[in-house]
Amino acid sequence: MRFPLVNLPVRNRYFFVADLVLLPLAAYASIVIRLESLNLSPFWSGFGIFALLCVGVTLLVFWRLGIYARYWRYASLDELLLLASGVVLADLIVAGIVLLLAASSVSLIVPRSVPVIYALLALVVTAAPRLVARLLGRRSAMRRKAARGMAAASRVLIMGAGSAGAMMVRELRENPQVGMEVVGFVDDDPHKRDVRIHGVPVLGGQEDIPRLVRQYQVQQVIIAMPSVSGKTIRRIVEICERAGVSTKSMPGMYELLDGRVRVSQLRDVQIEDLLRRKPVRTNTAAVEQLLRGKRVLITGGGGSIGSELCRQVLRCEPAELIVLGHGENSVFSIEQELRQHLSTGTRLSTVIADIRFAERLSTVFEHFRPDVVFHAAAHKHVPLMEANPVEAITNNVLGTRNVLQAAMSCGVGHFVMISTDKAVNPTSVMGASKRTAELLVHQAAMASGKPYVAVRFGNVLGSRGSVVLTFKQQIAAGGPVTVTHPEMVRYFMTIPEAVQLVLQAATLGKGGEVFTLDMSEPVKIVDLARDMIELSGLEVGRDIDIVFTGMRPGEKLYEELFIAGENYQRTVHEKIFIAANASNLVPFALDEGIRTLELAAATSDVTLIVRALKALIPSFQHASLGTVDAAESVAAPALPYEPLIARAVGSHD
Repeated sequence: MRFPLVNLPVRNRYFFVADLVLLPLAAYASIVIRLESLNLSPFWSGFGIFALLCVGVTLLVFWRLGIYARYWRYASLDELLLLASGVVLADLIVAGIVLLLAASSVSLIVPRSVPVIYALLALVVTAAPRLVARLLGRRSAMRRKAARGMAAASRVLIMGAGSAGAMMVRELRENPQVGMEVVGFVDDDPHKRDVRIHGVPVLGGQEDIPRLVRQYQVQQVIIAMPSVSGKTIRRIVEICERAGVSTKSMPGMYELLDGRVRVSQLRDVQIEDLLRRKPVRTNTAAVEQLLRGKRVLITGGGGSIGSELCRQVLRCEPAELIVLGHGENSVFSIEQELRQHLSTGTRLSTVIADIRFAERLSTVFEHFRPDVVFHAAAHKHVPLMEANPVEAITNNVLGTRNVLQAAMSCGVGHFVMISTDKAVNPTSVMGASKRTAELLVHQAAMASGKPYVAVRFGNVLGSRGSVVLTFKQQIAAGGPVTVTHPEMVRYFMTIPEAVQLVLQAATLGKGGEVFTLDMSEPVKIVDLARDMIELSGLEVGRDIDIVFTGMRPGEKLYEELFIAGENYQRTVHEKIFIAANASNLVPFALDEGIRTLELAAATSDVTLIVRALKALIPSFQHASLGTVDAAESVAAPALPYEPLIARAVGSHD
């Protein structure tokens, strides 16, 4: 076999020549060390054969393992382990050949311990030039940085001496253009005090930050703790603010799906960090088993939740991902993003369709015949749906019915509808429409006998229409920040976290259940506004005011997660509750109620829409129903459908 020296990269040719010179010296030194003498007169023939074998076999093994294809300027522990593996493998081969030759020829005399000594020396002489190249590369990068006239590096502390902190140190060293010099770690673990990680000392705990800032002239603290709670992040930020030093953070664990920490992920501390909870543990194997090799269709694929569903589903390598949406711009945007990460075994298809048109949906489902459907398409903005109740019915209720009918006609195996906590004891048309959609899913589950389920959760940070985005815009405009009521509270989740739990719930469904995500403790909206103002470096009352504007139509002071009569219990996943008996609450006359809603929407009869929703959902309390209906809403039986239908038909004849 011809050794392709001419094909080696230029720098690796130098390493090849160095190995060619140094490996015979290592072989010679190993025999000298073994004999404790420079006189090798009885062993010259054995040494010659041994040296030739060492050089030839080692170079061949290095080539086969790709050692001469590595860029050693950026060598890491992986390259060192590869080099050690190559030396050991070559040494074993040489030792085997020497033993065979010694058994058949008395002229070959090589002490048996020599190959062991050679392995150690060979590792040293092959690693040394590469280590020198690595060190020279770092010095060269620093010189180039200085030559470009870059500003002096800012001195930083890294909060968290764990794996994320260690990776951040390495990333900053490999990217000197970032302009950050790590002076030390800060960690509350007493066992890490006075130790060094990648040569960087652990200088103290978080309470020592003010002292360390003064002592080492620190300009910034990087919080490299992706799995700690938002409460801990909040405390660290407060300490840094008192010390007069800025903070940056890494994303939470739910965002680090590949477990990697990168310099590009450094960001200012965000409101998501302050609300961060314990990291979500997901059974990725179960999710991948559900989705791998399947045809998966996602309605509302261009929306906040739908687009994140697309991203996470794509990682499970489905046979085909069908992104269905009504807005062409949002669908185009997520399609372009997904194509950058598309694997060879997955086909990506995009469909522009309105779920309100049953015939169009039927054609789409017949063409693609999906195995799994995630139904995320919905109108979710409470005040807008109060002003446009017809749209809430046609999209959220009738659209869901159309998707379910198309799915059942094509034999879809798994169906997951994204619902909301506003569906529980609703006070808005939007919430009532989503509760009605849940009932349709339960009805379809009973009819099909398949795992058709609904997943219910609260507000998601960063979604379109989110209060967080509104606050950001108001702060950028100089205020004021508007809050509807000082006692208003909401449950919050990040979009990636919510989608991870939705996928997990999809693996648990048997049919007809409601899954509710554990949203942890509710957050006061006024506290959220205050935190966002302070994170912007401003002060409430001095720079920006918070103004209370009054509750909007359909809003509640607090949202609920459970409906009376649904028997909830925790699943095997600690963050997911299940109401296995949710299908038992489907009204007997659900179909008649849906027909009433369809007629009311077709005739834009808002009064009939509200009363029909009340008939379907006894706990629905709406301002237009009056004080009597509101007071009797829990105990009163559902209104009969026949008079509603008769009244609607009679009034529009």
